[in-house]
Amino acid sequence: MMQENTIPLAERMRPQSIDEIVGQGALLGKNGLITKLLINRKLPSMIFWGPPGVGKTTLAKVLAKEIDMPFIELSAINSGVKELRDAIDKATKTSQTILFIDEIHRFSKSQQDALLGAVEKGIILLIGATTENPSFEVINALRSRCQIYTLSSLSQDDLMKVLQTAITKDIYLKNKDIQIVETESILRFSGGDVRKLLGFLELAVESVSSSPIIIDNSLISAVVQQKISNYDKNGELHYDIISAFIKSIRGSDPNAAIYWLARMIEGGEQVGFIARRLVILASEDIGNANPTAIIMATNCFQAVNIIGYPESDIILAQCVTYLACSPKSNASYKAIKNAKKIVHEKGDLQVPLHLRNAPTELMKKLNYGKDYQYAHDFEGNFIYQEYMPTELSGYKFYNPSDNSRENEFRSKLKSIWKEKYGY
Repeated sequence: MMQENTIPLAERMRPQSIDEIVGQGALLGKNGLITKLLINRKLPSMIFWGPPGVGKTTLAKVLAKEIDMPFIELSAINSGVKELRDAIDKATKTSQTILFIDEIHRFSKSQQDALLGAVEKGIILLIGATTENPSFEVINALRSRCQIYTLSSLSQDDLMKVLQTAITKDIYLKNKDIQIVETESILRFSGGDVRKLLGFLELAVESVSSSPIIIDNSLISAVVQQKISNYDKNGELHYDIISAFIKSIRGSDPNAAIYWLARMIEGGEQVGFIARRLVILASEDIGNANPTAIIMATNCFQAVNIIGYPESDIILAQCVTYLACSPKSNASYKAIKNAKKIVHEKGDLQVPLHLRNAPTELMKKLNYGKDYQYAHDFEGNFIYQEYMPTELSGYKFYNPSDNSRENEFRSKLKSIWKEKYGY
């Protein structure tokens, strides 16, 4: 029989119920989205999106227990269409089954297509887990049949709670005199990842033969120094390094950005993954401060996917330094986030009658399109009229950032919309 201390600490401490899961209040709190679903003990197919070590697999297993449903687990890394079909056949012969697929973004289009029928017919309740944006990595047909839930990295308070629980309740650690006197290093190195946090704690405990075991910054730094110097595109540092890369470009530091790019290239990161993130950044963090950035990033994406390594290094480096040195603006990003928030809060507000299309006589009789004024018929191609739903008249979503290009936008908007939007 396997001894408890041969099982990794993170696995020994895996929560067995909703109450034991730390963090994810938006999903699992008193008014959490999943909490509300569990009241009726009926769940939709869903995809959990979040960084490593935040509890995606754990949550899937706990939900299966909560609603007492058979559970099949597959990993997209080592499973194919055959394994999918076997799982679906097994579910067909029993009852509706939760099919959990870890790293679902690694499935090809054909593999994802193989899931559609079973999900649609209710043979399986699919729960996918991914560290990549489902909008890019999960096919539309499958995504439309699933609810997308975002899991966040754990806060420092959450991580401290996990640490204290581990040293007081783990069957192995609770018998040792462990004193945590400093936490800066272990919290910083773990980066919100519970699996890393518990792994570092276990390494530290195993490296000390005396008692008491004092957990401090120097001990943690020593035991993880070699571990964090490596880059594994399929492992824990994948998320950390792409995060540092993006933040360096956002922070206008081309030197740091090039360093993190080199780390990814030397680690064998997929060229398409890096280039795709640059396209997103060009719009999210640069936007209208430099509209050429999105063109540059898109061309980079197309070029490197055609050419591949090693020549792609040069193309990526050019794009990265260009984006890092560009003026920055997240005004467009904030505008759509704000607009989506209002849509959720206000619901489907009515389109003003004068803006509606009127292709039929009945619609014309109902005043669809009446009094609409065609902007090109007026001087400067502009006429003051209402384009918002009545309830949102005067609400400003887009606020240009302070840079030369968007200051031009602001000046233009101020000249035509100052009274309405206050530019």
